Amino acid sequence: MSIQSLLTAAITKRQHFLTQAAADNTNCYRVFHGTVEGINGLNIDRYGDNWLVQTFHTSLTEDELDEISQILKAQIALPVIYNDRSGNHSRVSNSLTDEETGDAEQESLMQENGIWFTSKMRHEGQDPLLFLDMRIGREYVRQHSLNKRVLNLFSYTCGIGTAAAVGGADKVMNIDFSSFALAAGRRNAELNQVSERCEFVQSDVFPALRQLAGLNVGGRRGQRLPKYPKLPRSQFDQVFLDPPRYAKSPFGIVDLINDYQSLQKPAVLATAAGGTLVCCNNVAKVDKQVWFDALLRCVQKQGREVVSHEWLDCHEDFPSFDGNHPLKIVALTLD
Repeated sequence: MSIQSLLTAAITKRQHFLTQAAADNTNCYRVFHGTVEGINGLNIDRYGDNWLVQTFHTSLTEDELDEISQILKAQIALPVIYNDRSGNHSRVSNSLTDEETGDAEQESLMQENGIWFTSKMRHEGQDPLLFLDMRIGREYVRQHSLNKRVLNLFSYTCGIGTAAAVGGADKVMNIDFSSFALAAGRRNAELNQVSERCEFVQSDVFPALRQLAGLNVGGRRGQRLPKYPKLPRSQFDQVFLDPPRYAKSPFGIVDLINDYQSLQKPAVLATAAGGTLVCCNNVAKVDKQVWFDALLRCVQKQGREVVSHEWLDCHEDFPSFDGNHPLKIVALTLD
């Protein structure tokens, strides 16, 4: 089938979702999830006042991009920004016209369930400033954060932390290594008038989390440790753990396939009795049940028990082949 046919079918399938999104004050969502809907590596999203088209495997031709733009603008007449990320390391490689560059590089605002977020289609990083498939996670913390102390690990632009603060959290600690991402997080807090409840810690997550858990910072053998912020031992009512697939630093290695527990252990220790640890794993090849069983074992090794759990499933604008989305999110309530 043609791009035109596939995109039209995807939008038609989402009509109920799009109507509900408008009613919920949400103007950021996915309209084409290519891996499932017919063109692997092509994703099309709305981010507030812009359409964002991204390719991760094969570049679009000018004719293909024109077809897509016509369909999108027939839905809502917004600028269409194309980010070709099919090259090395998924970096944006294509140039834009002067007018498109102006639209892509200026700050625009978007809403998700009435919460404001800052948005730019092109910036010093590569990924959009809000991961849309994590909407269910932001909804969960907003609904469960009233009067809670919340720890947001690998916070990126602090979407989870902002949602928690809007939901009435007493305190939100956002931790990320990127000063650029945290600056966007501060902006999100300002937009929603919750800055006074949000803390932004620029740090490698390993030393920050291990200090909060009351563990030695440690580090990889033979690695000289850089400076890091000193934090007191603390526990939180809600801990949100959303690591990248793989990352390496002098303090440790993030590996969601082989060693999720190196992060989960201190996260368990930083979760107060009766609190909730929300664990995320975005690797498609990791089996959901196998991962869940490993999470339970890790909790038990720390002398704790999971008294209840809740799976958080992505919304319908992110369809999957079999109901098992690559992004797995489970909220574990600990004794």
